[in-house]
Amino acid sequence: MYDDLNESLLFILFGTRSPFWQLSADSDALQLEGVKGTANMVVALPPEQAEQIRAFTGVTSHLDVDVNLYGEHQKLSLVGKKNGSASWSGTASDYMDTPAVAKDLTHGLEFAEQVISEVNSLVVIIDHNSNILRFNKLCEEVTGLREQDVIGKNAHSFMPPAEQGPSRANIHNFFQTSSSYEVEREINTLNGVRKILWRNKFVHSGSGPNERYLVCSGTDVTEERKAQARLLELATVDMLTRLPNRHAIYEKIELYLEESKQFGILFLDLDNFKQVNDHYGHLVGDRLIQAVALTLRDCMRQGETVGRLGGDEFLVLIENTTGPLLEEMAQRITERLKAPINLGLIEVYTGCSIGIAMCPQHGDTLERLIRSADTAMYVAKDAGKRTYRVFSSEMVDKAAEQVWLDSNLRKALVATDQLSLYYQPKICLKTGVVRSVEALVRWDSPERGRLSPMQFIPYAEESGLIVPLGKWVMQTAAKQAAQWQAQGLDIRIAVNLSARQLCDSTIVQDFADALRQAGLIRCLIDLELTESCLIDETLAHALILQFRTMGAQVHLDDFGTGYSSLSKLARLPLDSIKLDQSFISSINEDLTSQAVVRSMVAVAQQLNIQVVAEGVEVEDQADFLKSIDVDSAQGYLYAKPMPVKEFEDWLTNRKKLRLVA
Repeated sequence: MYDDLNESLLFILFGTRSPFWQLSADSDALQLEGVKGTANMVVALPPEQAEQIRAFTGVTSHLDVDVNLYGEHQKLSLVGKKNGSASWSGTASDYMDTPAVAKDLTHGLEFAEQVISEVNSLVVIIDHNSNILRFNKLCEEVTGLREQDVIGKNAHSFMPPAEQGPSRANIHNFFQTSSSYEVEREINTLNGVRKILWRNKFVHSGSGPNERYLVCSGTDVTEERKAQARLLELATVDMLTRLPNRHAIYEKIELYLEESKQFGILFLDLDNFKQVNDHYGHLVGDRLIQAVALTLRDCMRQGETVGRLGGDEFLVLIENTTGPLLEEMAQRITERLKAPINLGLIEVYTGCSIGIAMCPQHGDTLERLIRSADTAMYVAKDAGKRTYRVFSSEMVDKAAEQVWLDSNLRKALVATDQLSLYYQPKICLKTGVVRSVEALVRWDSPERGRLSPMQFIPYAEESGLIVPLGKWVMQTAAKQAAQWQAQGLDIRIAVNLSARQLCDSTIVQDFADALRQAGLIRCLIDLELTESCLIDETLAHALILQFRTMGAQVHLDDFGTGYSSLSKLARLPLDSIKLDQSFISSINEDLTSQAVVRSMVAVAQQLNIQVVAEGVEVEDQADFLKSIDVDSAQGYLYAKPMPVKEFEDWLTNRKKLRLVA
């Protein structure tokens, strides 16, 4: 043996106490070299020793081998690792040269330590008692703690209490099974609680069969999880009301369907929301939606969920329920929403219409259920709003009718020959002269022929199509007035406006555009407002003034049947009132009707407002109206509504008869 450093066999042969070694996958020959890259010697290894070296991984490993160097038996300590897909290398030292072996091991382990410390992943090594053995640099950066302060401490002490029990159970179980696993855990840091995704593996130290350690490699996913949570919220929560959104509540219905649950839904649509939104603006509209959402949430009990579908539509989902219980819920909601809603400086009334459908009676798919409930809701609206209806098969025909109306009325608005105006004259009772007419829209459908206004006007009001329809009426009436004016006929044309039209922000501009496009020398178009237009008296007053400034006269239609009163007449700048035909029909026989009409006429005369009587059908009615100084009359006694050519012929004949008389 060579005890002296200068006389060691390795030093003599290679010029160093720790020559390089290399082994390939296709040969059991161990290459030894003093200078890396110059093969000084090749030594044959027993196959079993060669395979042991080939078992080295990318982690620094150690193996003692017996070799023959130029006839000298030598025991070498090989320190190295796998460094390619088919090669292994490292340094060799004399087995008895403890300092050299230690140096080689230290060099290899220092590299491994540097990797652990600098790797871009949190690395914690713990023993079977969950005590921390290693805590790398990234762990220090994330937690704000130093490795020297956490070594030897229990890993669970750095977790919130709720995480400690499950973590202990996991670690105990996996030390028993030696299975790798992945888990997310929250840890306490100096920067707050962080969520870490740990990928855990077991390693053996090589010092003994029981020396096993858990190597935990982690990634900080705190911000990432906060972002899938935010995205999940955006996907399932309505941002305005914080209720489940359409996606979330539809998903819950689909789940109930998969589980074959008995459940029901309530489809809610706010009444008059459009008017509130148009008049007060979208901010107030949003606050109203929020207030309604709070009210609906307060109505919910266990097993009941309310979500917002969008706009002013909500849906209530109730599991394990019956028809009577669904109706009870609908009644509870409608009663709560009848009360005024305070929105700060303003107080609004809304209410809602509700459609009810049950699974599986009214639909066994999401689409069928929603369609059934939606259909029932529209029936509730048609019944006067602020009520509910349970779906029935008869409602399908009603829904089909509305679909037909929507599609075909839109077509009629752009066609040239489907819509027309009929004109009914107003007769001056003192002179018999026709000074004005009322324009009434008629629809000749290619499919159904002549449709009564009562068949499509209510739907136009509900759907909002009354706005473009009303615009068409104003434009057509203005063109006709201009034509009559050019022919020397000084006839005013009155068109009807509904509350829905009056709430449209473009109504004044639309009226002005119609006059301008027709080229009228002076305004010959008058407006007839229904009493529902006067609910918002401030808005009505402002609009009436604007119309009158443009030269229009404003008439109050169907007076005495709605919201207005005699006292309200004094506050509104009206030109005339039209007495509803319900007062006129029995005026020649009923003393009470006569007294009511007398009082209304007297007040109007005091306010210098003209009075027009509607629905005059017999001479006795006309005679009474003349006797109390009613200004004009309109009805079948004189003429029915007529198309333009027929009216012109009627007017010509009437003038001839007057001349003869």
